[in-house]
Amino acid sequence: MNRATLTFARQVRRPPHRSFSTSRTHRADHVRIVEVGARDGLQNEKKSISLENKLELIRRLSKTGVTHIEAGSFVPAKWVPQMASTGEILSDLIRNPPSESQSIAYNYLIPNIRGLENMVKLFEQHNHSNPPLQADYPTPPPSPQATPEQAAGQGPITSSADANEMSSTPNTTAQSSGPGMGSSNTAEISLFAAATESFSHRNTNCSIAESLSRSTPIIDLAKRHSIRVRGYISVALGCPYEGPDVDPHKVAEMTCQLLEMGCDEVSVADTTGMGTVPRTRKLLQTLKDAGVLMEDVALHFHDTYGQALVNTVAGLEAGVRVFDSSVGGLGGCPYSKGATGNVSSEDIIHLLHSLGCETGVDLVKMAEVGEWITGVVGKANEGRAGKATLSRLREGTE
Repeated sequence: MNRATLTFARQVRRPPHRSFSTSRTHRADHVRIVEVGARDGLQNEKKSISLENKLELIRRLSKTGVTHIEAGSFVPAKWVPQMASTGEILSDLIRNPPSESQSIAYNYLIPNIRGLENMVKLFEQHNHSNPPLQADYPTPPPSPQATPEQAAGQGPITSSADANEMSSTPNTTAQSSGPGMGSSNTAEISLFAAATESFSHRNTNCSIAESLSRSTPIIDLAKRHSIRVRGYISVALGCPYEGPDVDPHKVAEMTCQLLEMGCDEVSVADTTGMGTVPRTRKLLQTLKDAGVLMEDVALHFHDTYGQALVNTVAGLEAGVRVFDSSVGGLGGCPYSKGATGNVSSEDIIHLLHSLGCETGVDLVKMAEVGEWITGVVGKANEGRAGKATLSRLREGTE
């Protein structure tokens, strides 16, 4: 451990206003999927996607059992035309929230303070407010007896369940933050920064330090309105301008800063898909050495080089229990030529279920959504496990 890392570890502090996740669970074999298809998956599509189809996608996703869905982005329409209808999406979800058995957190990407102010104005127009944030985490339910791996600080990636059983029962035990968005649904936000100066200037037109500084008033305003905040760190495992060797200590430093500023969770993103297992492991170990708890980390993999699933396993072995994915493998990055979509939700769910992990997500339902939305968008369906699952069911074979 180098001197800089030791400094981070001493400085990490959890703000007293950090909130309790809408569906957080302390069970070692439960993995939370953050579905990003309706925002990250669609935002770069050239073909205009109608508001009706975006809302239909969100409603279909809500029926799969997922508890966290990216619903849009409050960015100026001139930057991302596909997200111009985000305000209408939020308004519709407030007026007509999907009434599913599980609580759902609908997340919106916020690029600047004006974006959050616009979101808050919509709340006020609809007389809506999120439930008060909890100041600390409630006492978790009893956990299974620790295995030798857990005692050594490694989270198990399997449970005692049949590893070949593909559970399709939605999770109905999710913790609720209280009434909001109708029933127990809530609205959350994400803000983003980049792990390299080159990408930061290309993507946000400012330095890393400036992007973090701009986040402070966003977080403060969000907390005043009981809005949970998620931070993103882009190009953490490879940059299109600076190459694959992104400094993991810089990522750890930024993660510590975001958590100390008040982010409730930080999603570390392999935006280019350059990540490999050795570098993923090194990054996660660097985060641990810096004092970052794996329960505060999510991983966001793109599958450009076909490494997203093996990197997911590396994350599971390190103790990460939150992963971002996109139905049908939709997505991409306009600032990274050749970068393909996010790891498909169908593939990561199939992987997790095959390892005995629980997600609460119905793989068949997710596969059906993937088949539908890729047809609407006119893109190839990259959800290989989803296509295989539907094909097997339709052929009536085991």
